[in-house]
Amino acid sequence: MQYRKLGRTELMVSEIGFGGEWLERHEEAESVELVRYASKQGINIIDCWMPDPKSRDIIGKAMEGNRERWIVQGHIGSTYQNGQYVRTRDMKFVPAAFDDLLVRLRTGYIDLGMIHYVDSEEDWEICMNTSYIGYVHSLRKDGVIRHIGLSTHNPRIAKKAAESGFIEMILFSINPAFDMHPATEDLDSMFGEYDASLSGIDPEREELYRLCETRGVGITVMKGFFGGRLFDAERSPFGTAFTPVQCIHYALTRPGVSSILCGYDTKEQVDEALSYETADDAAKDYASVIAGAPLHSYAGQCTYCGHCRPCPMDIDIAMVNKFYDLAVQQEQVPESVRAHYEALGATASACVGCRDCEERCPFGVSVAERMEKTAKLFGC
Repeated sequence: MQYRKLGRTELMVSEIGFGGEWLERHEEAESVELVRYASKQGINIIDCWMPDPKSRDIIGKAMEGNRERWIVQGHIGSTYQNGQYVRTRDMKFVPAAFDDLLVRLRTGYIDLGMIHYVDSEEDWEICMNTSYIGYVHSLRKDGVIRHIGLSTHNPRIAKKAAESGFIEMILFSINPAFDMHPATEDLDSMFGEYDASLSGIDPEREELYRLCETRGVGITVMKGFFGGRLFDAERSPFGTAFTPVQCIHYALTRPGVSSILCGYDTKEQVDEALSYETADDAAKDYASVIAGAPLHSYAGQCTYCGHCRPCPMDIDIAMVNKFYDLAVQQEQVPESVRAHYEALGATASACVGCRDCEERCPFGVSVAERMEKTAKLFGC
């Protein structure tokens, strides 16, 4: 298992994580064993947004005796009222629900205290200007939560979170289909019909990923499989099917992303996700799927897929492109981005303009032109 630093926190998270929302569909003992099995395979981050007692009890029993091995995303504002899930900022319900989370998870702290599911501007304003946010900060001050996070499907809300200065990580929905979708406050619309004229990553999403990377705001990924629709050519908005490994690789190659949280019903599904760790480049190749899809394209956009390799000058073209994209979002090149760029074995100035890489690019990126711009921007 590979581990990545989660933004500017000290946490090292497994790049394959555990989304816990399916646990309640099975017998308790079966789900407890599934979580323990994932831990034995090296998975160390789990999301618990669910307010129902069964799911929380399962995770608590599974972590018992090895709590320190888990990094928990626990949500603040996910409550259980009259046997139903209710998202709320009402302080009559929020503290009790969070206390219940601690009790059922059998822990005295949550690693990542998540401001739960903010998709609208109105809800953002409520969260930030009521006693709700005071409660979140008090939990952080008292060490009950170690870091403050936020979950959202809306890139505009995620950007506000990244710019807040105190939200250290974001749980965000990322997959090739969502990335083409303009910002919306309606999650259901993201699963609806896609306009065949859409082309490439939505600019607001692209900006968000770069902003998180440069500001050290970590991203963990939800809905990476588009509810399973991407695995079925008939239901996929691309008109062709992806594999789980390809979806995982797509998410993990977005700037700022540290981990993708997959949902599991069985140990076999855990193994399928973990096969990413030993998969070769051909198995991870999402770019060819997108480029050859009968619907949609990412024409002209670098997706950091690596098809441009090998370079005769040994330039890591995908990484050079990523650092260029990160740098141009700022008025001045951030020192952290410059340091990472200069640490590359060969920088853009080594490009000889042979353009062999352009023949291999599935999306028609003008690589030589980008290398020239990058060398000018960084001075090397």
